[in-house]
Amino acid sequence: MTAVPSQTSAIASDLDAAPLSDDELASAAVHALFEEALLTPKPGLVDLRGSGAHRDMTVAMMIASADALRDTFRQLAQSGRSSLAGASLRAELGRIGRAGERTMDRATGGVNTHRGAIWALGLTVAAAARRGQRPAPGALLSTVAAIAAHDDPASAFVGTKGREVRARYRVGGAVGAARAGFPLALGALTTMRRAMARGAGPTHARLDALLHCIARLDDTCLLSRGGRAGLIFARGTAAEVLRSGGTTTEAGMRALERFDRALVDRRLSPGGSADMLALAMLLEQVTIPDEPPTPPPGDGEDQECKS
Repeated sequence: MTAVPSQTSAIASDLDAAPLSDDELASAAVHALFEEALLTPKPGLVDLRGSGAHRDMTVAMMIASADALRDTFRQLAQSGRSSLAGASLRAELGRIGRAGERTMDRATGGVNTHRGAIWALGLTVAAAARRGQRPAPGALLSTVAAIAAHDDPASAFVGTKGREVRARYRVGGAVGAARAGFPLALGALTTMRRAMARGAGPTHARLDALLHCIARLDDTCLLSRGGRAGLIFARGTAAEVLRSGGTTTEAGMRALERFDRALVDRRLSPGGSADMLALAMLLEQVTIPDEPPTPPPGDGEDQECKS
């Protein structure tokens, strides 16, 4: 299995702390989703090779969906920069996010490509706009946690597959992850930075970060498709790939190939981990470089899944 080099360059490449405009923040979010979709080979996920464990998604659909969300992310940034605060801000972000889901549905013919990403990246875009000057990753995610701490009254009337899975398996879900400041995305960013410092290219660094997420995340997409056994299998096998040396080694790439085949055979897709990788790639663009962040111990969390 051969890793495919990254296809595009980062949107925000300057290293100063100058604030980003609403359009720049939206472009950074869309760029992160493009990069996640194009990253190849991803275990069980849609990429340049095909549809992975999915039967209703293609990489072209993922790209079209991400591009259709550009205005949604711009509106989320505008709201984050507004005078709204507390529960009022949270309610407005929820309204925009739900409108974004409808935009996604129109772009994909009703396929859930990015519901979890709208939540995670959308909150982060709003938080980045609210802070103004470009912060360090941990500081930005603290603002995300503060925004997410408020309930959205309208969400009680919106049912999702992820909510059903969270109730069934008693996992915290996307709201809990956001209120904790998405520590797993911070861990993925650390993994990418450390891999690059050891000489890995962006593709291998991102694949290892994805495996880091799969090995720790209580992914509602995996739970939905494979139950508790499917989640345990995916987490344990991802950890084995990393113990084999990760994707910078031949042994690790062979283990990744076996992992991919096993997930496809079982129709298991780690969609929540893909969202956390995309969030980590967004953090790369909209935060200032600092010392590699250290996520808190036990950085597992739960995340909304793709269909």
